[in-house]
Amino acid sequence: VGHSNASHGIMIISHKHKFIFIKTEKTAGTSIEIALSKYCGPQDIITPISPEDEAIRQQLGFPGPQNYKIPLGDYSRRDLMEAIYYRRRLEFMNHVSAVFIRRYIKTTAWDSYYKFCFERNPWDKVVSWYYYRFPTEPRQSISSFIQSSSANHIRGFELYSSVSNIVVDKVFRFEELTEAMIEIGEKFNFGETPYLPKTKTGFRKDKRTYRELLTENDRDKISKAFAREIAYFDYKW
Repeated sequence: VGHSNASHGIMIISHKHKFIFIKTEKTAGTSIEIALSKYCGPQDIITPISPEDEAIRQQLGFPGPQNYKIPLGDYSRRDLMEAIYYRRRLEFMNHVSAVFIRRYIKTTAWDSYYKFCFERNPWDKVVSWYYYRFPTEPRQSISSFIQSSSANHIRGFELYSSVSNIVVDKVFRFEELTEAMIEIGEKFNFGETPYLPKTKTGFRKDKRTYRELLTENDRDKISKAFAREIAYFDYKW
């Protein structure tokens, strides 16, 4: 289990500022992680991102990946067996879940640190995911993509919940990203609002809204797949 979980996930655990940022998909997570890494100290955990995004972080002069390998002392017996079998260490990686993080950090840190992430209107998120997955023509139609259930695998709710209960302190809305970054800058006394670099842009040329792009069947399919998000955050079509 450790290996399948660990292969997904960007996140930051800042012991310096006592926060845990969990990255969800298609919510500007990479930009936010780069922005937050500026304020990290040498003991903080920063997970790796793609080489092109890492280049952006480097150009900005912010700290890169560090401390993301999980100390052997925190392994369970099963973890140790798996690490020997697969010949690889357990790591905190991109899109790693709150449940996974809680298992491998000190309880006092988990309980006292401010844990946050971002969520996005599911219909909008699926459209963004589609153009990210299929950046160029020829591509399958968005309806066939949605009806095939391919969009159901976008990781969000399960990353910040446990047994359908939200376990982070705050889920910010992607739709209020600017306000969220102001709030984060103030909360951790950064003395400024974190600057969000542009990453993963240029995938989407068609700028129509999800309401213009999706059929009624698409809408219903997404509504079912993301029912928890819609219920918790009261997202409206």
